[in-house]
Amino acid sequence: MKPSEILLGILRLPVDFFAGIMAFYLAYQIRFNTDLIPFISLPLDLGSFPTLENYFIFSAVGVIVLMILMALNNLYSLKSNTKYSRETGKIAIVISAWLMLIIAYFFVIREFPFSRLVLAYTWFLMIVCVCAGRGLIRVIESFLLLKGIGKKNVLFIGATPITEKLALSMKRDLHYHIAGVLDDKMGKIDHIKTLGKLNELAKIVKKYHIEEIIQTTNNPKQSEDATDILDFCRSRQVGYRFVPDLLAVQSSNIEVETFNGLPIITLKPTPLDGWGRVLKRAFDIFASVVGLIILSPILLLVAILIKVDSKGTILFKYLDDGSRVKRVGEQGKLFNFYKFRTMHPKTHNLRYTELAEQNTRKGTPMVKIKNDPRVTKIGNFLRKTSIDELPQLINVLKGQMSIVGPRPHLPEEVANYEKHHKFVLTIKPGITGLAQISGRSDLDFEKEVRLDSYYIEHWSLWMDIKIIFKTFGAVIKGYKE
Repeated sequence: MKPSEILLGILRLPVDFFAGIMAFYLAYQIRFNTDLIPFISLPLDLGSFPTLENYFIFSAVGVIVLMILMALNNLYSLKSNTKYSRETGKIAIVISAWLMLIIAYFFVIREFPFSRLVLAYTWFLMIVCVCAGRGLIRVIESFLLLKGIGKKNVLFIGATPITEKLALSMKRDLHYHIAGVLDDKMGKIDHIKTLGKLNELAKIVKKYHIEEIIQTTNNPKQSEDATDILDFCRSRQVGYRFVPDLLAVQSSNIEVETFNGLPIITLKPTPLDGWGRVLKRAFDIFASVVGLIILSPILLLVAILIKVDSKGTILFKYLDDGSRVKRVGEQGKLFNFYKFRTMHPKTHNLRYTELAEQNTRKGTPMVKIKNDPRVTKIGNFLRKTSIDELPQLINVLKGQMSIVGPRPHLPEEVANYEKHHKFVLTIKPGITGLAQISGRSDLDFEKEVRLDSYYIEHWSLWMDIKIIFKTFGAVIKGYKE
């Protein structure tokens, strides 16, 4: 999902809140105008009006309740393909239901703190103001799209009549830019450029910065090509959609929509898209700041013990050749990795030479050496208790890692990944994760990948919280062993 989509989606929150408060305020002021309706003077009982301060408090609570109802009705989805007429109709229905709730509430408590006519004005003005705010956001979005900001580069796979129909509709939609089509038979479609064959997919996606692939044919040379396309999209966070009657894919993260009368299924590689991504990042910032503050005495003590125990830096920052320690993050990006040093200096590369035969995880990209002679005395304790991982809270705060996620691997390990392993690179790596609480470093690599893939496909904030609490149990169990 593009940053502009996320920002415009978040912008709906303050705009709706401001629109709601404005509707309440205008209704309050209009009621004071007793001659609003020509030739009719409405009596005004000042005793039925609260103070403006109390009225604003009531207004704020009322608007928050309305926004919760709107959220429950999917009016804060970050997808922006819904027609404005449909959006405003849904807003009017939700606001009407919200008004009924307010009336029901005051009916139960048998006390109405202000003029009932204000509610009627508020209902009408709320619809007008909220819809106007949403319209303003759409105007901003259209302006950005005309400037090329927020457009999605789309690639079709398969030159079919369905492709032509979809492409013609998408060309009229500002949200999309049709890059072209891939077709093994090099078929032609009017007004759409044929970019190559299916085996050129990786090159074409990179060259044209493709962000979404739509497959309209299921007739490749080999039946497993469909799975290859899916694995390719998942590993690179490229959106993948297809015409449902042409391709059978099993997944728990699917979304069905229609485009110009044609049903399309969107396969979402992870719920960590849109609001999920925003929520997880907010949680990471909060948790890392709190963690660094609370754990600062422990961090200081560990730093002192490392310096006393052996020569070298406090943090494991440099490899034997003097290069900076890196890990592979989201989408394969390298970042400086923070971790307490647990080994003697300049012994890292021994894992590939003198100690290679002692690797207990042969046949996988991972390396594990039992009773590793490179580890210092304090380092052995830090590893058992996972305290050596605590400096990664800095990586989390910098946005390079997450509190919960797949394990951050070394570049040389990732270089040996197979295609399906690369799916774990679609999100930020974590300090802890589902794989870590299910076996820690003794876990088979393939099982680790399956667990991380499950986490990515089924993420929820509640899952993160449960993993964090289970991490403490896993650490205690590992230390006792």
